[in-house]
Amino acid sequence: MGTALALTDSSAFYAITANVPTSQFNRSPFQEINRHNQADFNNVMRPIVKRSYQPTRVEMLPLALRQSWSTMLSGRPGPVNLDVPFNVFQETADVELEHGHKIVLNERRSAASSEDIARCVDLLLASQKPALFVGHGVVLSEASKELTELAHRLKLPVIASPNGMGSLDMEDPLSLGFIGRNGAYAANQAGRLSDLVIAIGARFDDRSSSSWLPGYSWNFPATKLVHVDVDHAELGRSYAPDIPILADARSFLRQVLAELDARGIESHVHNQYWLDDIKVWKKEWDDFTRPNFELHTKPIRPERIVEDCQKVLSDDTIMTFDAGIHHNWFMQFWKARRPQNMLNSWGFSGMGFGPAAALGAKLAAPDRPVVSVCGDGGFAMVPHVLCTAVEYNIPVVWVVWNNFAWGAIRDLQYGLFNGREIGTGFYSGPNSEPYNPDFAGWAKAAGVDAVTVTKSEDFAGALEHAVRTNRPYLIDVHVDADVRPPATGAWQLPPIPFKEPAFGERTLQPGAR
Repeated sequence: MGTALALTDSSAFYAITANVPTSQFNRSPFQEINRHNQADFNNVMRPIVKRSYQPTRVEMLPLALRQSWSTMLSGRPGPVNLDVPFNVFQETADVELEHGHKIVLNERRSAASSEDIARCVDLLLASQKPALFVGHGVVLSEASKELTELAHRLKLPVIASPNGMGSLDMEDPLSLGFIGRNGAYAANQAGRLSDLVIAIGARFDDRSSSSWLPGYSWNFPATKLVHVDVDHAELGRSYAPDIPILADARSFLRQVLAELDARGIESHVHNQYWLDDIKVWKKEWDDFTRPNFELHTKPIRPERIVEDCQKVLSDDTIMTFDAGIHHNWFMQFWKARRPQNMLNSWGFSGMGFGPAAALGAKLAAPDRPVVSVCGDGGFAMVPHVLCTAVEYNIPVVWVVWNNFAWGAIRDLQYGLFNGREIGTGFYSGPNSEPYNPDFAGWAKAAGVDAVTVTKSEDFAGALEHAVRTNRPYLIDVHVDADVRPPATGAWQLPPIPFKEPAFGERTLQPGAR
């Protein structure tokens, strides 16, 4: 699961695995997979890595190490597997390391042709309603500075995927937030009404494109599309771009800025009405949602958790999330101030990523607060993170979103099967009362400070205290499972009919399909 997450979220992950001794290949020793090929773990890993290598002699290791490391870090980063037979770990030989310097992430940056850059800028300057759609590629390329400069210079509204959040400060008036079913209203409005979208390091997955249903998030090809990505496989996967550009995100943005310099364009407003419309959409969305953020209820409304986290946590706090209804709420309403402040299990949506990722984030950035907001189901998959945090003194905070259910899947069942659920709510006893373990007690048993919060008035103070202790700390917060994020786009699992947005409506442009 961890390797699949690394592949879909473009994480450079080096997975060294062990295999049976070469002298026992094809004899079916303990744990050999040999139905189609000897010691065939490579084919187990094949769908979820960029490449799997299996050196069977010590002399093969230098080449395998150089090639696998380069594969992991070149182009679109991702996981590789080095599968090592047991005897190769122990054997020795006179070998020389491969010639060449050590490659590092972002060392090899592809760039666009000058002709494509000129065409792209021509489209930008002619556009009346342009928008940028930025994803993880902008963050991995460390292109936040260039993105911000371009957005400000040409007054370009910026839509972000969850892994692109913070590449433009989300308090910036030009930041529109996430798009799709659980996106912000202004982002979906801008997406479906724009005449030009420049997508940079972003893929049009089902959640950020309202399952590719025209008029809910996008209206291609009525809207022109420039798609920029370092991975050629993403160009045209879901929408055929008018200009496909195989390039690193930062290289592309710097080229566009240089082209504007060459043309003497210091600033440019495409259409003030477009910017005015965006302000109106933001206000309409805020007027619709803001009253719920002020409510104090029991169980606690989800909006209170998002709001109090935003108030209490510093701008440099690293947040980690795994899959679940809690993530939907933060995708819709969280405002990341910097890149790499919001770490998500997005592409493959593995439960348990958030609680575990917090440990790695804290080790990588020991001077910054790290908070994992994680579902109760996701946390229950990796409770051993508590022991690891105590053993290595890793001061992270877990906020367990305790709604006594696998809430995201339960809500799908409710919505698609007329209020019925199976296996997604947690119940116990003759009256089927909502059930979960005592997460705070669980944490204390592992040596972690913990508290249970059932009143919304208490959460902000508990979170502030947890961060201040600079120790591993868990907050078990009871959240209302029956309050759902208001959909502003759509999401479909064919052949089941999809639901219309709760706020806003489908808008088709002529020629969209």
